[in-house]
Amino acid sequence: MPYCVKCGSPVKDTDKFCRVCGAAVPKVSSEEFSVAGSKLVDKVTELLHEGNVTRVIVKDETGKTLLEIPATIGVIGVVIAPWAVALGAIAALVANCRIVVERRE
Repeated sequence: MPYCVKCGSPVKDTDKFCRVCGAAVPKVSSEEFSVAGSKLVDKVTELLHEGNVTRVIVKDETGKTLLEIPATIGVIGVVIAPWAVALGAIAALVANCRIVVERRE
């Protein structure tokens, strides 16, 4: 489910405007990567630095969501440290995982 870029409230895929704040909802596309647990932190860090990423979701092999990182965290470098620690812990626990990346068009 996508979120409003202005207020952060959930919006439906068919909505053109946020029901809470009235902001226009940009079109969002998603892309999925499969990576080994040892390369998880590097890949997520690389994705967050791209700029047009709105959200990164880390899932295990069965599709269970392990971690969701909003794009605003990627903009602020100091705040990324706790996310990197969490990613490191996830990487130690899973052999393979999937990364779902949501981008604004």
